[in-house]
Amino acid sequence: MAENNRIKPFWSPQPRQRDFMARPEFEALYGGAAGGGKSDALLAEALRQVDLPQYRGLILRKTYPQLSQLVDRSMELYPAAAPGARYNQSRHFWQFPSGAKIQFGSMQYTSDRINYQGKRFDYIAFDELTQFSWEEYAYMFSRCRPGGAGARCYIRASANPGGRGHGWVKERFITPAPAMTTIWQELEVAVPGGGVEKKRQGRIFVPSTVFDNRILMDNDPDYAWRLAMLPEAEKKALLYGDWDSFSGQVFLEWRNDPAGYRTRVNTHVIAPFRVPREWSVYRGFDFGYTRPFAVGWYAVDGDGRVYRIRELYGCTGVPNEGVRWEPARIADAIRDIERDDPNLEGRTIRGIADPSIFDESRGESVAAMMERRGVYFDKGDNHRLAGKMQLHHRLAFDEEGRPMLYVFSTCVHFIRTVPQLVYDAANVEDIDTEGEDHIYDECRYVLMERPISPPERRARDVRRVTGPLDEYAGTVW
Repeated sequence: MAENNRIKPFWSPQPRQRDFMARPEFEALYGGAAGGGKSDALLAEALRQVDLPQYRGLILRKTYPQLSQLVDRSMELYPAAAPGARYNQSRHFWQFPSGAKIQFGSMQYTSDRINYQGKRFDYIAFDELTQFSWEEYAYMFSRCRPGGAGARCYIRASANPGGRGHGWVKERFITPAPAMTTIWQELEVAVPGGGVEKKRQGRIFVPSTVFDNRILMDNDPDYAWRLAMLPEAEKKALLYGDWDSFSGQVFLEWRNDPAGYRTRVNTHVIAPFRVPREWSVYRGFDFGYTRPFAVGWYAVDGDGRVYRIRELYGCTGVPNEGVRWEPARIADAIRDIERDDPNLEGRTIRGIADPSIFDESRGESVAAMMERRGVYFDKGDNHRLAGKMQLHHRLAFDEEGRPMLYVFSTCVHFIRTVPQLVYDAANVEDIDTEGEDHIYDECRYVLMERPISPPERRARDVRRVTGPLDEYAGTVW
């Protein structure tokens, strides 16, 4: 190998960056808070194989304008690492003496992923992964393949909590296992001639915060305090890497405190119980085929308090991907549940659904198909902002710490999806409908049947996230 193709010493990773860059898993997510050195880690990792002529790397941001800071930083790092490296300004890639290339790219719209069709990359990096959809991220698995012998193929990403991709990123990297623990996925591939080959693929989350970036803290010790000045949700996310609180989150009232599962105080998630026979029961429905469908059953007590007691969610397990059930099959599943569930069996249940299921402009409506199977719905009130406010009103806690909406702990998809909803960038008062909002939709149809007024008072929220800055509490600055 020619000496001028080798990487020269140019940059030293800090301990947490070193942990990230040493990971052997196919996927690794780095960060979770601001100031942890995420961009430098992605840029430096891209250089690992530039001594191979066939090597191709790709570093992605959501839009091209967002790439400017990464490109500027690469101008400092790459020539120092590989003298003779040249940047092609018009085509957005670095050419290295060996012939290797590192490209900067974007994926502003989901359809833009096709721009990478037919291309291959040994290393793919997503900067700010929570700005991407699952479809955009997953498609690039197919582009991660070697151009020759000796290359390693893998994917890396950085992220802060928040953004339209927050839910799926959290579900993929944060929820399944503690940080720094490999999450294994069992894969099967049919091989020619019959049979199945099995393999385990790994992914991992490597956390970092500003407190892991000693260079930044030494150069700008006030940066952490500026993060502490942010609004509460952003402070929790960007200073401490709290994935349960983030900028743009719609339902900030949401609480899932295991201590309240049985006391029903200061939490929305409670332990299931036998619903009294005199309570009313509603069934909400939002139809989906390529996207998930959602069915939720709600009991209402004598005080008008609503309890989500059961759910049926038509998701494949891939975020926001539907199981493609026909309406008749959904109706049969609803009938089976209402026959077998002790809280539903023998009750009069009123169905409330998205008005669009009654549309007959293209033939028999979804509602009519389900009626033929004995499952009936009334048209729901689809005023989006009014429905959203009803959920806000019901999630609010009174002075005793009790909300007007509870969710059984068995309703795992409500608990997973509704707290992750974010605002639409173009319509800042409404939900981003590109997110997994199907359970939210069927919920608001039901709540609009039992509207309540805003609560007069709310209990003061005294929760706080602790972190390294606590040692400075009381210090005069």
